[in-house]
Amino acid sequence: MSSGIRFDSVSVAYGKNVVLDSLDLVVEPGEVMALLGPSGSGKTTALRAVAGFVQPVSGRVLIGGRDVTALPPHRRGIGMVVQQYALFPHMKVADNVAFGLKAQKVAKGEIAGRVAEALEMTGMGAYAGRYPRELSGGQQQRVAIARALAIRPGVLLLDEPLSALDAQLRSGMLAELARLHRELPDVSILYVTHDQIEALTLADRIAVMDKARLQDCGTPQELYRKPRTEFTASFVGNANLLPVVVGEGASSVAFGDAELTVATGDAGAGASATLCVRPHLVGLGEGPNALRGKVAEVQWRGSTHRLFVDVEGHRVKADVRELRETPALGDAVTLHFAAEDAVLLPMGAGVSDA
Repeated sequence: MSSGIRFDSVSVAYGKNVVLDSLDLVVEPGEVMALLGPSGSGKTTALRAVAGFVQPVSGRVLIGGRDVTALPPHRRGIGMVVQQYALFPHMKVADNVAFGLKAQKVAKGEIAGRVAEALEMTGMGAYAGRYPRELSGGQQQRVAIARALAIRPGVLLLDEPLSALDAQLRSGMLAELARLHRELPDVSILYVTHDQIEALTLADRIAVMDKARLQDCGTPQELYRKPRTEFTASFVGNANLLPVVVGEGASSVAFGDAELTVATGDAGAGASATLCVRPHLVGLGEGPNALRGKVAEVQWRGSTHRLFVDVEGHRVKADVRELRETPALGDAVTLHFAAEDAVLLPMGAGVSDA
C-alpha cells in the first residue's frame, strides 16, 4: 500500500458548527505525525476524515497521492486502532487479527501466515488461542495493533490508543510503538493524543490543534524549545508566559520594574510581547535576569520541587532540584534564567505556518 497523507484545505461541519476548519497538512511517507490538542480541537475529526468515517464539506484527503475523499473506509488501505480497541469478544485473538484479511478476501492459505507475522511483531504470538477477556488491557491493545498491521496498510491511524492504560503500561507501549515504527519505516502514522509526553516521545513532528484549526506544526524539539505561539508554548510542555515590553535594544525587555535580557526576537522597540521560559530553566538564587518575589506555593515532585513565586503580580514557576530546606510561604526569594533559555513571542501570536 502507498503511504503519506495530505489534507488539502479540509473542512468538516455539522450544520453551522465547524469542527475542522481548512486544514492544510502533509504527513510524509514513513513519518509519525501526532495531532495534539485539547478536547474539541478537531484532532479526532481530522483522523476520522482520513479513515473515511466523516465526509468533508470542502477540501480533499489524499493518501499516497491518491484522492480518497469519496472512497469508503475499506478501500483506503488504512489500519486503525481506537481507544477501546474494539476487539470481538466472541473471537479468539487469531480470529480477531484475521478479520480484516478476510474482509479483504485475502487468499485463505495466506491468512494464517499474515496473522502469525502480525502477532509476532507485537509480541502476542503466544496468545493466539485466547479470548480478549483473558488478556490485560495492554495485551488487548497489542492485539488491536496487530489486527491493524495484518492488512499491511500504508497508513496507520491511532486514536488515543493508550488512554485506557495506566502510567506504567503506557510507558511500555510507547516504547513498543517506537520499535514498531522502526520496523515499519514505510508506514505513515497519524497519532491523535491530548498527552504531551506521548507526542514528544513518539512523533517525528507534532501538529498542534485548537478550536478546529491548526495552530502550529514542527518537530518536538522545535515546538518545545522555540515555540512560535503562546498556545503552543502553554500546551506543549509547561511554560511561564510573562507580558513584557521590548526595549530599544533588540535583546532588552521590561517586565514590570525588572529589566531583562533575552535572545533577540521579531518585535520592534516599544512593542508588547510575551516572554516564554520553561520552569526547569528557571533557577533559584541570584543570577542573570533576576526576578524577585514571594513564595506562593511549594510542591514536592520527588527529584524536584516546583516553586510558585509571585513576581510583579504574576505567578512564576521554577522546577529546582530537591531542596534540603524548602522556603516557607511568603518568603522573599530570587529567581533567574539565562537569556538563551527564553523565547520572545509577539503578543497574541496566533496560527503559525505549517
